Amino acid sequence: MTYHVYILASRMHGTLYVGVTNDLARRVDEHRRGLGSRFTREHGVTRLVFYEGFEDVEAAIAAEKRLKRWHRAWKVQLVERNNPLWKDLYLELNM
Repeated sequence: MTYHVYILASRMHGTLYVGVTNDLARRVDEHRRGLGSRFTREHGVTRLVFYEGFEDVEAAIAAEKRLKRWHRAWKVQLVERNNPLWKDLYLELNM
């Protein structure tokens, strides 16, 4: 099983949310439908802009905790290094 750490954004350079899941497509769909978390629902955070897979759940959780402690600017740099146009990567998950 693959575990994913992911970053959602409300828009380019907008509000960010970091999470971890064992089913990325399902979890992002939940966020998009307003079922993911209260924070993402209230702030309109639905665009998947970054994700990374891990084989080990403990490694994924550690990566999520590390990302949550990062400064916002570091998260923005991570997104822009991997997804400079801040495309919604969710659309690519189901292709």
